[in-house]
Amino acid sequence: MEETRTRHVRQASAWIKGSSRYPQLNGSVEFFQMKNGVAVAAEFTGLPTPLSQENRGEKNESQIFAFHIHEGESCTGNETDPFADAKGHYNPGNQPHPLHAGDMPPIFGNGGQAQLLFVTDRFTVDDVIGRTVIVHGNPDDFTTQPSGNAGEKIGCGIIAAAYGERAL
Repeated sequence: MEETRTRHVRQASAWIKGSSRYPQLNGSVEFFQMKNGVAVAAEFTGLPTPLSQENRGEKNESQIFAFHIHEGESCTGNETDPFADAKGHYNPGNQPHPLHAGDMPPIFGNGGQAQLLFVTDRFTVDDVIGRTVIVHGNPDDFTTQPSGNAGEKIGCGIIAAAYGERAL
């Protein structure tokens, strides 16, 4: 029997680059508009590991990283926050954290790498084109307002419209 896969038009993507403190961090995030939501596929390399963090005096032995869409349209910033212009979480409904439209499941690192696939109905692809995707240095606690105590922004990418076919 021939295997068949559903093909979807890739609607948007973001290329994640690490901050100057995390230059090894790279990733891609793809957004596919589906009938009942948006499928999000993400892949990362160069995530901090406990050993690399120990060398910097940091702590995130869990290798769990918060992952959010932010309302800003730029991955620029300043010396203290290299991605400050990404602004806060995308939250058009003015909901408490973790109910922001931009709140996404955490990234579970595995030796500096990770893959993530999920479907959400919190936004459409059109809603997020032009916004930013942020990887934070700590896990999201899903409680602290307004951003889950997720820590430093360690990676950022701008969501851009993209077209073509790719099997999920």
